[in-house]
Amino acid sequence: MVLRRVVVTGLGALTPIGNNIQEYWNSLVNGISGAAPITYYDTEKHKTKFACEVKNFNFEVYMDRKEARRLDKFAQYAIASSDEAIKDAGITPENIDKQRVGVIWGAGIGGLETFQEEVLYYAKCDGNPKFNPFFIPKMIADIAPAHISMRNGFMGPNYTTVSACASSSNAMIDAFNYIRLGMCDVIITGGSEAAITIAGMGGFSSMHALSTRNDSPETASRPFDATRDGFVLGEGSGALVFEEYEHAKARGAKIYCEVGGCGMSSDAYHLTAPHPEGVGVIAVMENTLRDAGMTPDQVDHINTHGTSTPLGDVAELKAISHVFGSHAKNININSTKSMTGHLLGGAGAVEAIASILAMKYGIIPPTINHQVADPTIDPELNLTLNVAQKREVNVAMSNTFGFGGHNACVLFKKLDNE
Repeated sequence: MVLRRVVVTGLGALTPIGNNIQEYWNSLVNGISGAAPITYYDTEKHKTKFACEVKNFNFEVYMDRKEARRLDKFAQYAIASSDEAIKDAGITPENIDKQRVGVIWGAGIGGLETFQEEVLYYAKCDGNPKFNPFFIPKMIADIAPAHISMRNGFMGPNYTTVSACASSSNAMIDAFNYIRLGMCDVIITGGSEAAITIAGMGGFSSMHALSTRNDSPETASRPFDATRDGFVLGEGSGALVFEEYEHAKARGAKIYCEVGGCGMSSDAYHLTAPHPEGVGVIAVMENTLRDAGMTPDQVDHINTHGTSTPLGDVAELKAISHVFGSHAKNININSTKSMTGHLLGGAGAVEAIASILAMKYGIIPPTINHQVADPTIDPELNLTLNVAQKREVNVAMSNTFGFGGHNACVLFKKLDNE
């Protein structure tokens, strides 16, 4: 069977450092942190008092108040970024067959704010089960792609992938495979999350997963730094339009890049901790290179999972050194989570977008907030510290890993027209 080629024709982003693609990119290359004190609730009794919130989001740009009341914030974010990506791709009812356009979306948690609100309300009702009739359809993780589908009339495959923080990367992998196998022409893919809530922050805090650097939130996410003390929770959404190459050419679409390959693996090790030697991460990157038909020395850039946790950062870099050998020092490695925080199920999408834009503009966004070298990290690795670096990027990989040992990687490459 001849596999069809898949390209990226549209991008959309709603992040803690920018509410559209251009704002997001400008903040990335300028090393802007999205971390600040939490405004959503009173943090007086909370151990961690900051996060990377989306700022100045106006849902009325995308929907009326009645519709917004029926949508959890994670679904509102999904609509915002997908609207931008669809417009960017130039998709109209006239240039597509809606039955061959799908929506495959990632969300690690889904409507956590809705769940929290309904349970807290129930607790005030003396055991009387008074629940909002929209409670379930607002909360369930699959509802974001459902709304994107209904909003646009897309009648192809429509579902959500849930693999914790690897969710939106798994969504992109599924989208890639559906198109290259000939089952769809276009898929809107990506992911969203809105877990900056009392329950979300409290749950991660109880696991000792979050940074507690309350005196300096903007520097708290510091991947690869010796003083890192946990991740910073972020929120938002990233959307990408994956499209079959000949279909994109036929309708005159602009093309950002080609999706070159993908990989998945499992650590099969621990509920929340990575394998200390990065065994599953080694496997996922090797699987990706094999799927893409590429050798390690062809890779120019890796956007790491890089969460700013003591164990995860070291394990991932060990895996990169193992897979890429002496070429590892020639790769621009970075972690954009140093700026956006960790978007959980939406992380893979916004980081894939960062990788694609790095390829487009020839600039690698920095890993900010690095102050103290970690002696356990190979000093020859180029971690793109603190300042963006110019370089030609022909091949970029984006890594995402999730609780449960889920590993996913997507490889993008400049379009080869031959």
